[in-house]
Amino acid sequence: MSPSAASRPSVLFVCVHNAGRSQMAAAFLTHLAGDRIEVRSAGSAPADAVNPAVVEAMKEVGIDISAETPKILTVEAVQASDVVITMGCGDTCPVFPGKRYLDWQLDDPAGQGVDAVRPIRDAIETRVRALVAEMAPS
Repeated sequence: MSPSAASRPSVLFVCVHNAGRSQMAAAFLTHLAGDRIEVRSAGSAPADAVNPAVVEAMKEVGIDISAETPKILTVEAVQASDVVITMGCGDTCPVFPGKRYLDWQLDDPAGQGVDAVRPIRDAIETRVRALVAEMAPS
């Protein structure tokens, strides 16, 4: 691993199914920060696939997440991350000393159409932009 890769801050986004909110947040962070921040996402009970309405809502803003798959939350993923951002996973997220935890209260897009997903997407983008400005100012 190169020294620059080792010094990059890392963020883990966690929601229950890793099919909506955390996928959108990870995609926005990757899109906005490029390789300045390492990005992970996971779910405490991952779904079989990313929510199609979420894929559609992200496509509207020019980000394709159709190839993403929900991933299980592991202790290793939390330990390897500097910042852990939870989105409605409650007490199922492991907590480790020395990590920064943020809890973003956002509606769950599960079972909702693209019209309901858009405001959630936009709220996530706003929060991710603020995170990038704080963690990896250009």
